[in-house]
Amino acid sequence: MARIKRGTISMKRRRNVLKQTKGYRFGRSTKERQAKEAIRHAGAHAFAHRRDKKNDFRRLWQTRINAAIREHGMSYSVFMGALGKYGSILNRKMLSEIAAEQPETFGRIVEAVKK
Repeated sequence: MARIKRGTISMKRRRNVLKQTKGYRFGRSTKERQAKEAIRHAGAHAFAHRRDKKNDFRRLWQTRINAAIREHGMSYSVFMGALGKYGSILNRKMLSEIAAEQPETFGRIVEAVKK
């Protein structure tokens, strides 16, 4: 039988791993074992931070709404409770954009909810 050499496959795998770690510092960009570990850690952080990003934006929207609603003499929690009773379909993202870009419209929303 013919002899089978597997160098091409392992080199291809090594090349792909090192390609993913381009820009990393020290051995993580040149040594396969360290590069694999760096990729695993990077993937774990990326997964976790995609979840964190959603929380960060929700916090930002809440802060914006609170700042805008204080000008109308209400607190954030009171406003959101009244908004729920009013039956509004506006979410926090929409409300924060309206509050930042169109304060008059936001004022009308607040007046409608206050009643």
